[in-house]
Amino acid sequence: MNYISHYNSPIGEILLASDGHNLTGLWFVNQKYFAKNLNEDAKETSLEVFDLTKRWLDSYFEGNKPDFNIPIKFIGSDFQVAVWQSLLKIPYGKFVTYGDLAKILNTSPRAVGTAVGKNPISIIVPCHRVVGKNKTLTGYAGGIDKKEYLLNLETSK
Repeated sequence: MNYISHYNSPIGEILLASDGHNLTGLWFVNQKYFAKNLNEDAKETSLEVFDLTKRWLDSYFEGNKPDFNIPIKFIGSDFQVAVWQSLLKIPYGKFVTYGDLAKILNTSPRAVGTAVGKNPISIIVPCHRVVGKNKTLTGYAGGIDKKEYLLNLETSK
């Protein structure tokens, strides 16, 4: 069974998804790949993981680096999961290029970009911290304006 909840962020409404224990999705409403892998019969409810995620997001959008983790569960191919796990290693306020990740994962930047773009847990799994060659802002399923906002939020302190 899948469960959902909503969160109003300063840059748009966010949909949260859970299996009841772990966060399995966090998407800006109507972003590319919105609610992928979420069952149509997902039930809106209150869960501890949603409360924890909302506290994390509140802290984050106040300009803080949250000092606690959210239990997450990735739903994707082995390669996608490897890419998404590598995103968790990018420090707050820093960024890497698709090429940097490709070298670490011994694959092509294009393959990395495809997997990064399908990250089902935006913000917490910081796909916004991946930039193009020459540090250009490219490819963010939620929109480049949101990527720019998130990067500015993290580097403004």
